[in-house]
Amino acid sequence: MSEQTVPAHGPPPPHGPDAADAEAARPEAMTAGGADPQAATADVSARTPVSVSATAAGAGEGVGVGVGAGAGAGVPGQVRGGSGAPAAPAGPWRPGQLELFVVGLLVLLVGQSWIVDRLDTRAIQTWSTVFVAIAVQALPFLVLGTVISAAITAFVPASVFTKVLPRNQALAVPVAGAAGAVLPGCECASVPVAGGLMARGVAPAAALAFLLSAPAINPIVMTATAVAFPGRPEMVFARFAASLATAVFMGWLWVRFGKAEWLRIPKRFTEAGSGSRWEDFRTGMQHDFLHAGGFLVVGAITAATLNVTVPKDVIDAVSDNWWIGVIALAFLAVILAVCSEADAFVAASLTGFSPTAKLAFMVVGPMVDVKLIALQSGTFGKGFAARFSSVTFVVAVLTSIVVGWWLL
Repeated sequence: MSEQTVPAHGPPPPHGPDAADAEAARPEAMTAGGADPQAATADVSARTPVSVSATAAGAGEGVGVGVGAGAGAGVPGQVRGGSGAPAAPAGPWRPGQLELFVVGLLVLLVGQSWIVDRLDTRAIQTWSTVFVAIAVQALPFLVLGTVISAAITAFVPASVFTKVLPRNQALAVPVAGAAGAVLPGCECASVPVAGGLMARGVAPAAALAFLLSAPAINPIVMTATAVAFPGRPEMVFARFAASLATAVFMGWLWVRFGKAEWLRIPKRFTEAGSGSRWEDFRTGMQHDFLHAGGFLVVGAITAATLNVTVPKDVIDAVSDNWWIGVIALAFLAVILAVCSEADAFVAASLTGFSPTAKLAFMVVGPMVDVKLIALQSGTFGKGFAARFSSVTFVVAVLTSIVVGWWLL
């Protein structure tokens, strides 16, 4: 039987009366059902007899190269180096903050008898009593606050804020400020949340009001204040009123005097996530707890140290003067940078100062402190942070004085 060669481009064209009909049917067959040229090429190759002659082999090589290139391009990673890429080598294990914290606690527990024998003095006992009292009282509220804050971050979409806020800025400011009473969050998380709201179209005045109110008047903070000042509900009401008034007034000030060039609104805000909301919740809670817990420890250490090391005459001289006591505790709140879930316990431990001075400490702390100024500088610009923080400090102190005179 003689061999027949077939051209590489397919079967020979038809001849005779049916040639015109065949040529008319070719475009229909190529494009019917949205078929692409690669599928048509594969169909032609399947219906073409393959020859073993040298000519057919050359033609088959041409077809094979074309089809192979198409297949390789259509399925990336299967033929060319997808599975052959070596995995990144795992680095050496390094202990994290949680592991170091646990190891430190174990060391203190094991060596507590040795430490107590060498530090058994009256001043050290007083210092440790004040420190443990502040930390133990504030820790449950700190944990609850970080759990709720992480849950909101992981499960509540940011678009909820844009739907509930009025379009009028003057009306949106008090609504956003009041939203802080039901949406707890620490002051460290309020800055990126406010930046995300602005990037999604929320008016800057409303976002700034929420930034100030959320860490100051949420239920966790109010409950912690009630526990820190037992039998004194007026301190809770005073803190709520002074903090909300400061947040709303700052929002209205921005509506009236704020300029767009003062504020660097984030162009794009993306919520980093692992794909699992529960994983985001776990990592967010762990990060917030360790971060806020560190500030709680620093605040408790500072408060205990002030109670032990500062001479009583100096404290009496400052606390006896009503105005100096208010300004002193307001500046102390800026430097101390205590978490809002724990600052009420620190304020309650500062005996000798007037209730208004303690109120100023609790109002200024969640709105203006060193860590918030740094976060605002990195997010909104240094010029904005300098103007906004300084004005907020003045407004918070004046509001505390007015509310303290009214309620305390």
